[in-house]
Amino acid sequence: MAVLNEEQTMLRDAAKSWVQEKSPVTAFRKMRDSGVELGYDAAAWNEMAEMGWAGVIIPEEYGGSNFGYLSMGLILEETGRTLTASPLLASGLAAASALVLGGSEEQKSEWLPKIAGGEIVGTLAVDEGAHHAPEKVALKAEKSGAGYKLTGAKSFVLEGLAANLLIVSARTSGKPGDTDGITLFLVPADAAGVTRKRLHLADSRGAANIEFAGVEVGADAVLGEVDKGWPLLEKTLDRARAGLAAEMLGSALQAFETTLDYLKVRVQFGQVIGSFQALQHRAAKMFTDLELARSAVEAALQAIDADTPDVPELVSLAKAKMGDVFHLVSNEMVQMHGGIGMTDAHDAGFYLKRARAAEAAYGSQSYHRDRYARIQGY
Repeated sequence: MAVLNEEQTMLRDAAKSWVQEKSPVTAFRKMRDSGVELGYDAAAWNEMAEMGWAGVIIPEEYGGSNFGYLSMGLILEETGRTLTASPLLASGLAAASALVLGGSEEQKSEWLPKIAGGEIVGTLAVDEGAHHAPEKVALKAEKSGAGYKLTGAKSFVLEGLAANLLIVSARTSGKPGDTDGITLFLVPADAAGVTRKRLHLADSRGAANIEFAGVEVGADAVLGEVDKGWPLLEKTLDRARAGLAAEMLGSALQAFETTLDYLKVRVQFGQVIGSFQALQHRAAKMFTDLELARSAVEAALQAIDADTPDVPELVSLAKAKMGDVFHLVSNEMVQMHGGIGMTDAHDAGFYLKRARAAEAAYGSQSYHRDRYARIQGY
């Protein structure tokens, strides 16, 4: 494990205590069964914001605490354990990162305090197809007077229904697949021409497809540089990917620990099933894989905090490794629980469904293995 300072230890312990008391898996089940459109409990999110979690990576002058990405990862790991659904990843990490990295003083002053306080929810609207491919931007941003007119659509936008602020990647020149010609825009979700359609995902989280029908924005809506938005987009996505990997780590750890406890109490053929060597070997593999995954995730978060040049490869390593491990552990959780693991009455299905959705978000294992290889020069 990473060596934590006093603030980080306190933050992790506070998060652990809160999720166990206020947001156990039973709370997620209740939220899912209620059919709430946003995909999270608004009251729980307000509490998280009051504790300052939405402002962990935001500088103090904009209402945050500036504790860094490893600190945010510690919180996300704990929320991942109990499958706590919230806009923390999409808003407090992804959208906040885009503004911190690329925003003008006016943009930061307008939006960051609201994100830090939980007054608004921000999110990235990047992908346009069934798979993560941020360079394949087709949504057009054409010059219109002093500003721009956005036309196109975005798919699988995390927290797309709840969001008040959309950070949209658009094409101001070039063709889909070109990294040049991409520009990021800040678009209020209630702008004329924006329509949102709720998606019903397997993990019951909030997501939406969003259409932009000639949405007019001013020149001040440009985040960063016109036509040069790719480096900012990649940096922002890497921070979101690392945060998601930390959340997946927490979920996988809890799935493993729950399964391990079951192996110690379930009796079959007159003995505890944890005494069977075959199951011991499978548990040992999960344990070692989780330890390796933790090292990868924490290395990525620490690299982001230190702003080292190897951030992209470490992030892709962490996301790919964590995807594989969470996939394995969630499968084993269902299998080792036997018949009850196949039912909705048990929590195992929640972890398996979350694993599948999280694997696909911000790039699957195959996407990140390919990216890692390209960075390495293969």
